[in-house]
Amino acid sequence: MSNTNNGLDRSMVFAAANVAEKAAIAAYDWIGRGDKEAADQAAVDAMRTALNALPMKGRIVIGEGERDEAPMLYIGEEVGNGKGPEIDIALDPLEGTTPTANGMTNSLAVLAMAPRGGLLHAPDTYMEKIAVGPGMKAGVVDLDAPIEDNLTALARAKGMPVCDLTVCVLLRPRHEDMVARIRKTGARVSFITDGDVAGVISTTDPMTGIDLYVGSGGAPEGVLAAAALRCVGGQMQGRLLFRNDDERARAERTGITDFDRKYDLHDLAGGEDIVFTATGVTSGALVDGVRKNGNIAQTHTLLLSTMEDAWRRMRGRFTV
Repeated sequence: MSNTNNGLDRSMVFAAANVAEKAAIAAYDWIGRGDKEAADQAAVDAMRTALNALPMKGRIVIGEGERDEAPMLYIGEEVGNGKGPEIDIALDPLEGTTPTANGMTNSLAVLAMAPRGGLLHAPDTYMEKIAVGPGMKAGVVDLDAPIEDNLTALARAKGMPVCDLTVCVLLRPRHEDMVARIRKTGARVSFITDGDVAGVISTTDPMTGIDLYVGSGGAPEGVLAAAALRCVGGQMQGRLLFRNDDERARAERTGITDFDRKYDLHDLAGGEDIVFTATGVTSGALVDGVRKNGNIAQTHTLLLSTMEDAWRRMRGRFTV
């Protein structure tokens, strides 16, 4: 464990969890009300207040967008009280704004921390991704390989037939061809409607039944998911996808010049000490959602850290 001015200590691990809990509780009041912007803003405000109370020199590297688009928690914003270690922060105060607004499952308040320079400063674009859980030889799957070859290699590594594999895919029209090819191999497809951070992490937990995550989603979410995988093992590759020159310009402003680069797990989240935490807003496969009774709120949080090398699920109870 690092205890230097540039590292994370145990107190910061649990402080990160508290930040996510505060954001989830704030978003709770907007569940099912049909206003995803208000839900997101409530989570942003609560997370920012909690971050600014922490003893650190924090910098947002994955946030709500660039400064001209996001008045709070924008990329490059400094948070914390200005004292203590220099920390890079990736966050999504409300991953799953639409599920929250519609009272659906799998919305989370998500946060990752690493010493300065430990997380890829990814632009707000799309990213092609592939991820598997721990316990397999390096390179068992490859972003550039056909999906059929990846499923064959993964099945061989797991000692099971391809038809017993389950692949998690974000439900989008752009994935229709890939889904058809997956099903043609005999493998199962498990769709998620939003929240591909949870989709990637599901590959690391045998209880979810997910063997592989594949498809394109947000690049910021890719960095958050990579931080989680670094804490508990697994493999991930990603490549940024650009729809126009504006997105390429955003990438250049973050220092990215190789637009075709294939990133591996350590490229996305390479810090020695990494903390990842996700608190449920609505219930899902990873954690339960917030529950309230009067002025008492109960939370369920997944807390991961390279310093502890373990899954930790925590329940909190707060007076609100």
